[in-house]
Amino acid sequence: MTAGLAAIKGWFAARRGGGGLPVRDQIDVAGARPVRITAFDQTLVAVVGVLVALGVVMVYSASVALPDNPKFAQYSQAFFLQRHVLSLAIAFVAALVVVQVPMSVWEKYAPVVFLVALILLTIVLLPFVGKVVNYSRRWIPLGFMNFQPSEMAKLAIALYAADYMVRRMDARENFFRAVTPMVVAVAFVGVLLLRQPDMGAFIVIATIAMGILFLGGVNARMFFLIAAVMLIVLGLFLAFDDLRRERILAYLDPWNPKYAQGKGYQLTHSLIAIGRGQIFGQGLGASVEKLHYLPEAHTDFLLAVIGEELGFVGVASVIVLFFWLTRRIFLIGRQAVALDRVFGGLMCQGVGIWFGFQAFINMGVNLGVLPTKGLTLPLMSYGGSAILMNLVALAMVLRVDIENRALMRGGRA
Repeated sequence: MTAGLAAIKGWFAARRGGGGLPVRDQIDVAGARPVRITAFDQTLVAVVGVLVALGVVMVYSASVALPDNPKFAQYSQAFFLQRHVLSLAIAFVAALVVVQVPMSVWEKYAPVVFLVALILLTIVLLPFVGKVVNYSRRWIPLGFMNFQPSEMAKLAIALYAADYMVRRMDARENFFRAVTPMVVAVAFVGVLLLRQPDMGAFIVIATIAMGILFLGGVNARMFFLIAAVMLIVLGLFLAFDDLRRERILAYLDPWNPKYAQGKGYQLTHSLIAIGRGQIFGQGLGASVEKLHYLPEAHTDFLLAVIGEELGFVGVASVIVLFFWLTRRIFLIGRQAVALDRVFGGLMCQGVGIWFGFQAFINMGVNLGVLPTKGLTLPLMSYGGSAILMNLVALAMVLRVDIENRALMRGGRA
């Protein structure tokens, strides 16, 4: 980890060519001249590195036995590890590119990014484009990875909602003029996700939008109208999707013989895995539940494998790391708002809501606190597009932090 941080710092030093100019002569937050990277939150990078590294180890541990299943017989034991590492490499390169882009550029093109996300959410529904897995059409095959537009939509809504609040700051009190764009945006995204279907992603996206509106100071009427739209769409999910209704019933009583071998199967085996872990776990690689008992052990239920192999200590460590990461992202956002950089601040807080809320849902599902949802554990679970968008979003957060530090050191924008 120390070597990795040194490499990143060296790369940044090479980019700024020795840092010959004083910081205040290098920065221009408005975007006329690029902000040179002079300092960044090394602890934030280290925590992200720890989560990613632990994720790599646990993805390999959780997937190593999958080739024993006839469904995955054509794959090697390291197949999922190799794909996961490839996705991480692509995501790391993308993050290095994104961290160079001033936030003023993202603010300018936030509506365009959101429009691209909507187009992709529409394209994935086409029968000859979208890939169906477990009765859901959520992925666009790209060869080297299956891209999930809903992952991009999470970042896109954070950018769009932050930009929306900056543009509508003076119009917030005009209720109907202020409320229409965000209601339409959230409802349209909800309808597209309903068609896939992907209720978990919609809950996260709607929560990001509502959180940014609340933190941006929107009036109560608009906030509760967005909440009402969210509840209506959730109601539609349950009304037209028998599978989701069954999952809710199975969650309420997973050990019932009616559900234990059906919709409650994943939850019961997740609880068995975590129970077997006790305090210090069975040991790395010693999970029994990953041996074709617990479905999706390397994706949605990775935390259960962590619980079985690393015990309470492992699960608690992951929770603490996510808590620290979410808190730090919020602090960077608050600092940006205090420096009158509202777009970057709200965008950061939206990313904090995204990571914190999705991690909370995934952990709650694994621990039996929440109904089963198709949501991965950020930065850790197997999945190409999720890892890609996670690191891109964190690169934007790091960019906000870099601009905050440059602005404070230079004393002017």
